[in-house]
Amino acid sequence: MKQTFSYAVCGAALAALLAGCSGINALIKSGQPELIYSKALEYYKIGKWQRASTLFESAQPYYTGTSREDSISFYNAYCKFKNRDFDTASTLLDDFRRKFGRSAFIEDAEGMYALCFYYLSPGPTRDQTMTGQAIMAINEFMSRYPESDRIEDFRKINEELTGRLHEKAYINAYTYYKIGRYKSAIVALKNALKQYPESGHREEIMYLIVDASYRFASNSVHDKQTDRYLDMLDSYLSFREEFPESKYNKELERMAQHARDYLDRNNKDNNE
Repeated sequence: MKQTFSYAVCGAALAALLAGCSGINALIKSGQPELIYSKALEYYKIGKWQRASTLFESAQPYYTGTSREDSISFYNAYCKFKNRDFDTASTLLDDFRRKFGRSAFIEDAEGMYALCFYYLSPGPTRDQTMTGQAIMAINEFMSRYPESDRIEDFRKINEELTGRLHEKAYINAYTYYKIGRYKSAIVALKNALKQYPESGHREEIMYLIVDASYRFASNSVHDKQTDRYLDMLDSYLSFREEFPESKYNKELERMAQHARDYLDRNNKDNNE
């Protein structure tokens, strides 16, 4: 009995869906722009984004060059945005802001345009090209609309996205360290610090630079060890100066002492 009831509910839902689609198609084929537009607004107001978008797209050619053109373009883009089709929404919103720069919807359009990239931005383990685009779009919005009531939200989003870039730079550098490519790790870690000096991983990155430099020097041929231990000690002193109370200091001091002992022995051998 329950199964029969479930089938009945599913059948009714399917019938309603088909009837809705059939009604939309008939409306589109009617060639009555005002009717199409009015129905699109009805769907828009109750959050039926896909249906509203279909009708707005159908009405759009009728209103090209009229005072209603920007409204329809914005509503359609908004429907895509609310339906989480951020790729399409970003394209439509970019077209809108280029074409309707004086529209009453322009601030909302540019805000949504920036948010599209934010929602498309992946986690820090993946490529961060979209994150960079999101940061650019958000900064552009904040520059153009400094009095917007969304500024504080955008500032928080900007911090979140910047954190992803910091995380990605750290992950990339740490990957070199983890697989024993210490020379590449040192370069990548220093670049991460240079590019993102405010990184939340700053202490760990500076620690890894010292550690990787020590391992790199220890595994080097004799002729290159002196210079590489000296580089390692420079990095160590920079770390101690910036983080005098760090949990890594004892471990790094052992490395530094080993480097000093090597340099003392090598200097003694060279003087004999």
